[in-house]
Amino acid sequence: MKKNMGNIDKVLRIIAAVVMLSLYFMNIVEGTLGIVLVVLSIVFVVTSLINFCPLYTLCGMNTCKISKD
Repeated sequence: MKKNMGNIDKVLRIIAAVVMLSLYFMNIVEGTLGIVLVVLSIVFVVTSLINFCPLYTLCGMNTCKISKD
C-alpha cells in the first residue's frame, strides 16, 4: 500500500474519532447512530495509523507530501 494521507489529515481524523467516541460513551448519541459513529471512529484511527485510506484511492486523492528523494 502506498501512503496517501498527510499529517494534517491524520491529526484531524484522530480528533474526529475522539470526539465521536466521547459522544457515544457520554451517552449523548445512542442507538444505531452511536454504533455507526463508533465504527467510523475505529476506521478513522486504523487508517490514520497505516497512513492509507482506500476511499482516497478510489477518488484519486492524495494528501501526503511527495518526497523529493
